[in-house]
Amino acid sequence: MSWIKRNLLFTIVGALALGALGAIGFYDFTSWKRNSVAFDKLTEVYNTLRELKNHQPSPGNDKIDNIKAAKEQETQLRDWIRQARNYFQPIAPIPNPTNGLISDPLFGDALHRTIDQLQREAANANVSVLPQYGFSFQALIPHIKFAPGSLNTLAAQLGEVKAISEVLFAAGVNQLDGIERARVSEDDLNGPTTDYLTDSSVTNELAVVTPYAVTFRSFSPEIAQALAGFASSPHGFVVKSINVQPAGAVVMEQPGNMMMGGPGGPFGGGVGYIPPPPPPPAATTLPSKGGLQTVLQEQLLAVKIEVEIVKLLPKK
Repeated sequence: MSWIKRNLLFTIVGALALGALGAIGFYDFTSWKRNSVAFDKLTEVYNTLRELKNHQPSPGNDKIDNIKAAKEQETQLRDWIRQARNYFQPIAPIPNPTNGLISDPLFGDALHRTIDQLQREAANANVSVLPQYGFSFQALIPHIKFAPGSLNTLAAQLGEVKAISEVLFAAGVNQLDGIERARVSEDDLNGPTTDYLTDSSVTNELAVVTPYAVTFRSFSPEIAQALAGFASSPHGFVVKSINVQPAGAVVMEQPGNMMMGGPGGPFGGGVGYIPPPPPPPAATTLPSKGGLQTVLQEQLLAVKIEVEIVKLLPKK
């Protein structure tokens, strides 16, 4: 204590210096910690920028603006989507009243008129079909009342069957053997199995996909025309599969209670027969320059096409 008394000034100055050193040390520590956190953040930002630059594609540099290019590509993609919608135009249902309300008499009348129209269009296009063929609606023809809740779906199918048939008529196929559609009504349960598929419509987040199948006989040029007709249609036809094999002489017939003419059904019945098409022309020999000759012979083919109609859902 005597030493402190003798060196009081020195002791006070030393204590102040020691406190100052402690304060400086604490300040340095907090500053180092803050700088360390800031450095870590800077390193993270730098690594992120380096990763972005190394990405394919990268955001770009002062000469190439990949973000701008991506926005332009997005605009082009949206334009393409708008243009693609032109090939997915909906097929109008039959009937299609302005108020959207379809009654039993309205649908029944439209069904008979549409089938009659398709029969006449087939005759005008020289396409053979069964007499009074119902175009997959045989089970519904005798009805004056239809299963509750089925009219809108049946009207949509009637419009789609008409559109499919007209593609085949425009292609000039020789003979339409049948059209198959999905069962959508209790009335379909009693129809001939040849009118129906086992598949049904599928709905996803973008569209409703409805399956159909058509069976016909024709030569190869008409098959190509039919495929081209589906491809160029604005109604979203997608050919899922095609099966082609040589066609034989086939008698077309239906059960008596399914016919629309003659005794036995609502419009009569019996067995419908269409004579087989004439035999293909004899082999044609084409002259060639060499000793070998090329022989071409067109053969009638039996064709089954599975086609789906893609119907886009309304925009949300």
